[in-house]
Amino acid sequence: MPDDCLFCRIIRGEIPAKLVAETPECVAFRDIDPQAPTHIVIVPRAHIPTLSDVKDPLIVGQMTRLATDLAKSEGVADSGFRVVVNTNAHGGQTVYHLHMHLLGGRRMGWPPG
Repeated sequence: MPDDCLFCRIIRGEIPAKLVAETPECVAFRDIDPQAPTHIVIVPRAHIPTLSDVKDPLIVGQMTRLATDLAKSEGVADSGFRVVVNTNAHGGQTVYHLHMHLLGGRRMGWPPG
């Protein structure tokens, strides 16, 4: 894991975060600037810079499974939720460690932005 990666530092416990779930492969925590009443960030423990860098697609499945489990436990599964993966600068990625945003608790608009 890179020493300067924000999410790697959260995973290592060097930066505090409001953890909501951990699996052997992933960590999930509340976003510090929530864009919805429920806004959780899900990251793989392994440092993977972008979705384009994924070598084993199972990690994306594990992240998605955790997102759906969290949507249920957060009470947003039945009303609906959004899962977002921003990739590279034009896709809106600001932290270059693969991550998934789980957003719920309000109606989502389309197009997203």
